[in-house]
Amino acid sequence: MDEATDDVRQAIAGELALMDPRIRASREFAGRLLDPEFVEVGGSGRRSTYEVMLGELPGHPGSSPDGPRYEPSDLSGVRLAPGLVHLTFETRLGERRTRHSSIWRKGDGDAGWRMYHHQATRVPAGME
Repeated sequence: MDEATDDVRQAIAGELALMDPRIRASREFAGRLLDPEFVEVGGSGRRSTYEVMLGELPGHPGSSPDGPRYEPSDLSGVRLAPGLVHLTFETRLGERRTRHSSIWRKGDGDAGWRMYHHQATRVPAGME
């Protein structure tokens, strides 16, 4: 496996981990996967930063082990530069379908791969 493929694989692993209710419910675990400079533009258009997201993530949909879980599809990525990966994918959470784009960057030392930016767009019912 070449370095670019391995970078994409590691970013995908981080993305899938952030869909796990146990990770989402834990400020400590989620904090290891979000970059300190993290910014998200959610499906509602709302902008969230690292601290806001860590505070709110446990209450977001998909964060309860007893509730609905994210079902990802069409997950793919490309290495933009060393230490920088762009992922795109779709999710279903119950009846809600969303398209996602995220940028992952490799942190210094033991920080590993962290999500730097995330954009979500809800897909209206009946739209391809």
